Formats: sequence, structure tokens, C-alpha cells
Amino acid sequence: MSLIPFADRLRSLTGGRRLAVAIGAGAASVLALPPLFVLPVLLLTIPLWLTLLDGAERRRSAFWISWGFGFGYFAAGLYWIAHALLMDAARFGWMVPFAIGGLSAVLAVYIGLTGLSVHVLRLRGAARVFAVAGAWTLMEILRGILLTGFPWNPLGSVWAAVPPVLQLASLTGVFGLSLLTVLVAASPVCGRKGVAVAAAGLSAVALLGWLRLPSGPSPVVDGVRLRLVQPNIPQTLKWDASAREDNLRQYLALSQLPALDRPPTHILWGETAVPYALDGQNDGMLRQIIAAPLAVHQPGNPQAGVIVGAIRATPAGQEPFRIWNSMVALDPSGTVTGTYDKAHLVPFGEYVPYKSVLPLPKVTVGATDYSAGPGPATVSLPGLPPVGPLICYEVIFPGAVADPVNRPQWLLNPTNDGWYGYSTGPFQHLDTAVLRAVEEGLPVVRVANTGVSAVIDAYGRTTARIGLEVAGYTDADLPQAVAPTLFSRIGVWSSVALGFLSLLVGLLLQRKCVRPDAG
Repeated sequence: MSLIPFADRLRSLTGGRRLAVAIGAGAASVLALPPLFVLPVLLLTIPLWLTLLDGAERRRSAFWISWGFGFGYFAAGLYWIAHALLMDAARFGWMVPFAIGGLSAVLAVYIGLTGLSVHVLRLRGAARVFAVAGAWTLMEILRGILLTGFPWNPLGSVWAAVPPVLQLASLTGVFGLSLLTVLVAASPVCGRKGVAVAAAGLSAVALLGWLRLPSGPSPVVDGVRLRLVQPNIPQTLKWDASAREDNLRQYLALSQLPALDRPPTHILWGETAVPYALDGQNDGMLRQIIAAPLAVHQPGNPQAGVIVGAIRATPAGQEPFRIWNSMVALDPSGTVTGTYDKAHLVPFGEYVPYKSVLPLPKVTVGATDYSAGPGPATVSLPGLPPVGPLICYEVIFPGAVADPVNRPQWLLNPTNDGWYGYSTGPFQHLDTAVLRAVEEGLPVVRVANTGVSAVIDAYGRTTARIGLEVAGYTDADLPQAVAPTLFSRIGVWSSVALGFLSLLVGLLLQRKCVRPDAG
């Protein structure tokens, strides 16, 4: 007896009806992603997609069925992009259908190719489950690399709220979790035996992850107390010239409020928190103002500091004029003690790719494209362990967030998700930080303008948090790093190996597979 409801009817669908069902199944799969985490929905949607594939007569049909599933998945998962474009609806509102529909259509090609490859192999039952898991994983890896990469919402991120299973990322990264997810979610096509085997495998992964998790809180770095400042300034006011002074005062006021416990040694502001350009030469008074709260909390402590997101610009008169989206660290006197320039810029948000053939403005304020920094770096700052800065979008790239030669002891992710309103986008972004923490064995401190700000230990557990669209601050200790993980040593190659291994297992099982309608 089939575990897939209406399996025969699904296989008989053709044309627009079949495509519509595939798109709907992909869209419903997003319920399993942050922040809802309705994981059981995948036990219906993934098998439904594979059952539709059973009815594909030709390779073209297999591709479009799978493309439709991918289109629904990405369109529903990335709808929040519309919030950014509607901030200035008069200029960018017309781009909404092209940004969401066009981007989703392109990303869906990866899932289209996944279905096509499985169709070409003509596998069934358990053989097909392993093959589709392997192909999905390899395509997700490619999606994170090609055309500057966009590894947003990998399927493995559904485990961000399940710490024992999440620990697998320390070995395989999020892509290995994606492979596990497809194996488990597709198991109903193999009948009850397949579901039982998948449940046993998932339980084994969870048990091993539970054994990795410490029984108590993570040890913390001695002598370090962080204050995360989240002013919740609306994006419409963030760069308003008439609101700049008020915005700065709000940051300063939250920074100076008395501590409930131990006073902070370091104050952290989010991405582009400073509403003026910092060039390090003509902004001495501004830097002293920004550093002033340290005198309240740490009088006479030269190891204290403020770390802020700011725009750096070339000094007046220097050509060519360039700007960077940066992190700037200041000591109590306002002296710059370290900087980092964002390396992985957002296409169309911070620069326009192929500008000579795409005469489009960037969405952020100003006509000048941002320049890119040199890449993942480790910055040494007074009173802190070496830090790996990741500005906003940079945290989404597995295996590309830390300097492999000079390993940091924590990751700092200043961000501004105010562009996306109260949507799923900021929560999805937060959980990428959770995944990076486990993958690298490093704590991640995320400080946002509108939220969600959080301190995450090296096991992916949140130790402090400020909710979305909440103004306030939190003082927290900095968790210690753990020993370098396997993933931090070899990166996505572990996931690549697993993807090919899963494909190989599928080929070896093709003559021993369980029929799709087995009971």
C-alpha cells in the first residue's frame, strides 16, 4: 500500500496542472524553513515531487516538473526581497516581479537539473532516494558558488532549531544536512521499510549530536563583556539627512545606559550604524563622540573599545573616489584600532554587475558602487580574541567565512535587516549565523539595526538575543571557541564527497530498490 496519497492520480497529471502542483509543493516546503520549522511537511512535499517525476514521459517533462518545485520553493522563501524594493516604490517597485520571479526562475534551474539527472538514471525506490539526495546536495553547492553564489535557504537549514541534529554540520556543513534531509523526507516513496530505515538513521545522527553537545553552557572568554546595541531605526529614516543626528544620539543613549550586571568592555553597533562617512583623518571629533560611552562603563581601561559599522571613504580630493562598507574599531580616545572592508558585496544592492550592459541603479543610497575588500580576514583588537568580521550577507557562505591561515576565535556579524521588515528574511539570515557557528566551531555575535541581534555559541545555541523590531541592548559574555571542526579544515569538500557517494550508492542499489508502491 502506497504511503503517498493519490499517487496514481499524481502520476497521471500532465501539462499546466502538473506544473501547478509542483510549484505548490515547492512553496509548501518553505514551511519547514526558519522561522516556522514545520519539518513534517517535507515528508509530504518531497515525495509528492518525486511521484510527479514518475509520470514524466520525457527528459523535458522531468526538468520542468522539478523546475516548478524549485520555483515555488524559492519564490515563497525569498518573497521578503520585495520589502527592500518597496522602500522606494517609486523608483524600484517595478522591479519586484522581476527580482522575485526572475531570481526564483534562475535558482529553480538547479532543482530542475536535479530532477532531470535522476530521470536520466531511471532509478526507482531506494536507489532513486540516494541519487536525488546526492544530486540535490551537489546542486546546492554549485548554487553557492556560480555567478557570485547565492546559498540562501539550503534545505539543511531546517535543522537550525534542532541542536542534536545540527551538530552534523561540524563534519559536513549545511550541505551534508541537506543530504540528510532529502534522504529522510524522500523515504516514504520506499514504503514503510524505507521510513523505518530513515527514522533509524536520523535517530543515530541525533544521538551522536547529543553526545557532542556539552551538558552545560559553553565556557566564556575571561575579561570580555559585550554590549549589543539595537536601536530599531526604520530603514526609511536611516539615511534621512534630517534624522542623522537623532539616529546617532539613539545609538549613544543605548550605549551609555547602566549595565544590569557587569559593565561592558566592548560596545557593538550594527552595519552602517554611523550615519556619516569615516575616513580616519577628518572625523576625529566624531570618533571621540562614538567612543564616549566607554568612559561611562570602563573609565581608564585602554583595552575597552567600540566596534561600529560605517561607510569608509577615500579622503577628500583623492582620486579615484571609493567607498567601502566597513567595520571600524575605536579605543576610548576615539583612535582607530582596526578596520575591515566587506569583501562579498550584494549584487544590485551594493554594486551593479555588468554595469556597461545593465544600466540600473543600485538599491542602496548613493550613486557610487561600493568597493570590495580583500576577503575573509582575522583582525586583532585590544582586549578581545582575534575576530573574523562578516558584514551582513557575508555570513551566508559556508566554508568562506574565516581566514584558514590565521583562524579567528569568534565571528562578528554586523548587519542591517531593516530592509526586509517583519518578514521571514531576518529570521532566515539569523539561522545562517547559527549554521556557521557549528560548521566552524566558533561563536558568532550578530548585531543588527532592527534585529535579530544574538550571541551564538560554537554549538549553535543562542546565549543572548534581542527580538526583531525591538529597540534595546543586551550585555553578554563571549563564548569560547572549540577545537577546529572537520568542516573548518576541509570546507565543502566533505559535502562534495558525500554527494557523489550518495549518487554512487543509488547506482549500486538500482537493481535492489524497493518499488515506489511497496508497503
